[in-house]
Amino acid sequence: MDDSKVANQSHEDFPYSDFWTVVAIAAVAAICGDVIHEAIGHGGACLATGGHPLALSTVHFECEGEGKLVAAGGTLANLAAGLAFWAAGRLARHSTRLRYFFWLSMTMNLYAGGGYFLFSGIGNIGDWAAVIEGYQPAVLYRVLLTMLGVITYLGFMWISLREMQPFLGRDRDLRLRRARGLTLVPYFTGGILACIAGALNPVGPILIVISAAASSFGGASGLIWMDEWLKGSLIPMSEFQMPPLKRSRAWLIGAAVLAVAFTAFLGPGIKFHPR
Repeated sequence: MDDSKVANQSHEDFPYSDFWTVVAIAAVAAICGDVIHEAIGHGGACLATGGHPLALSTVHFECEGEGKLVAAGGTLANLAAGLAFWAAGRLARHSTRLRYFFWLSMTMNLYAGGGYFLFSGIGNIGDWAAVIEGYQPAVLYRVLLTMLGVITYLGFMWISLREMQPFLGRDRDLRLRRARGLTLVPYFTGGILACIAGALNPVGPILIVISAAASSFGGASGLIWMDEWLKGSLIPMSEFQMPPLKRSRAWLIGAAVLAVAFTAFLGPGIKFHPR
């Protein structure tokens, strides 16, 4: 049955989303977010500033002549992609699976942006530590970066929860359980996939910790506790409702093929010829 024909039916007819379809969509969204950050963000900034790409993997991008704009490029690309997925999700009103993919991609990309500000501000490592390197007083810039991370991350969480409402129905007893199924599964799917692919990176195991695990399990941590905001009146219910996700063989097969290719090719990394 087409999703559009059941979009306005009671959620009691569709009590839960299909677990493996959620896993598949989460895997595709996580892969897209990684490629946007490393290849489009860092890689695009490298080319735009006259640099020369040297290597690309799931956890790093090397650029000859890398500057601050290249370091910032990954996060800026994630933020731009998050806004684009936000707009796309608003237009996808007739397919639950496609709308959920856009919602999850929006959430993951926005969380990656806000999370990176916070990560670099607190730990003084990562892309934005390189961006503010040399600025004085250093402590002030780290504090400002941390504050930017907190403000943007919480703001993105509020946006994500509002856009999530069409998937949750109007039954308060089921609303929280549905939300957890649509957030916890993607959190662990994306984190595990990132760490498996990151373990093959050519730089060393340290990147598994500071890039793969930090960006996935750390950056996307809002997916674990964002549902707490649903217990009050901060996030209103949506009049427009869609049914939970039904099983999709196309998403399952496509996600499996993409995950294998992502791990096998980008995990070990791709090296480019030097100039």
